[in-house]
Amino acid sequence: MTTKNNEIRVTYRLESAGDIAALADKIASDQSTGTFTELPGETRAVRARCAARVISVRPLEPIDVPSIPDQTGTGLYHRADVVIAFPIEAIGTDIAALMTITIAGVYSVRGLTGVRVTDIDLPDVWSCHPGPQFGIAGSRRLMGVNEGPIIASIIKPSLGLLPEDTAKVVKTLCEAGVDFIKDDEKLMSPAYSTLEERINVIMPVINEHEQKTGKRVMYAFGISSADPDVMLQNHDLVANAGGNAAVININSIGHGGMSFLRKRSQLCLHAHRNGWDILTRHPGLGMEFRVYQKIWRLLGVDQFQINGIRAKYWEPDDSFVRSFKDLATPIFSDADCCLPVVCSGQWGGQAVETYKRTGRTLDLMYLAGGGVHGHPMGIAAGVRAIKQAWDAAALNIELADHARNHPELAASLDKWS
Repeated sequence: MTTKNNEIRVTYRLESAGDIAALADKIASDQSTGTFTELPGETRAVRARCAARVISVRPLEPIDVPSIPDQTGTGLYHRADVVIAFPIEAIGTDIAALMTITIAGVYSVRGLTGVRVTDIDLPDVWSCHPGPQFGIAGSRRLMGVNEGPIIASIIKPSLGLLPEDTAKVVKTLCEAGVDFIKDDEKLMSPAYSTLEERINVIMPVINEHEQKTGKRVMYAFGISSADPDVMLQNHDLVANAGGNAAVININSIGHGGMSFLRKRSQLCLHAHRNGWDILTRHPGLGMEFRVYQKIWRLLGVDQFQINGIRAKYWEPDDSFVRSFKDLATPIFSDADCCLPVVCSGQWGGQAVETYKRTGRTLDLMYLAGGGVHGHPMGIAAGVRAIKQAWDAAALNIELADHARNHPELAASLDKWS
């Protein structure tokens, strides 16, 4: 959702032993034209141009345990959802300005025992950012998958394989029928398997498989670097070899790194959000994925990893479902929606519930590492089992019933359910 063209509206969930409304006013003042004392230069004209203002304060149920330890020991902590409007005049369309003014500084406010950014509504002028270059439609086109879930896998073990061993795994996965393969986010360019060496042995496998079958499997190479020039060199190595995708560790390269890359990129950019968890794990602190993902989509993410049902990590299923729906919600147009990547401990057993809880859509990538490589009948059987699980989901058939005539799926259920 966008707001009117002259302001940015941010929603905060504030928590305090004190007066929430007073703290909201303080945040609006401190993060725009004011400070701890009256200022002779804070004229009516200055305030009209750049002062933030509180739009609404919606009280929530109080709690008795603060999100941040509090020495006052009051025993009751008030909470409210607060909307503050920031004039576009003060921020413009710069992401660094947005993060500094509306988010970063708010976390330091005295008197808060909890603060969580839950939404951000941007005016139409913010559509100036490039957004996804490929997104859902482009990802499908590059992989030749017109409908149904995109079946994907990760190179496993994540670290340690030599380039030649990696190429053998790629060949097996291609022959098994996957649409997409990626380097693990931890693999970039270590001495035992440099990016250039991997490209030199993997791309011939991709090319040969396409010549034999007509299908070009998308391989996403890990090109992230804190040095934008090095990252662009890595990008060029992939693109010049005929590759079409890259894994980007978005928190590690930062907003500036992503902006630099997107303006020059020819590749489909697959985002891994490792590190995001510290921003959101505590429900009273940090930010919602709803806010986080908007910024990265505007910067140009094409595919976005968001965990999945019964993930191997901490995230609850409801959080994943919200994330999926957030990615499917346009910011300015359908063109800024990126491909949701369902991942983290997926093996097919979550397919039916994933299908139901995400709105019975097949516009997703289903990414499995151990759930493919660890299948008791081998890698190819792991891929078949996942496809069988998604067939069952689309046909509204229970997995156990479908497994009666599908031994690969049955073996998955026996091992992991």
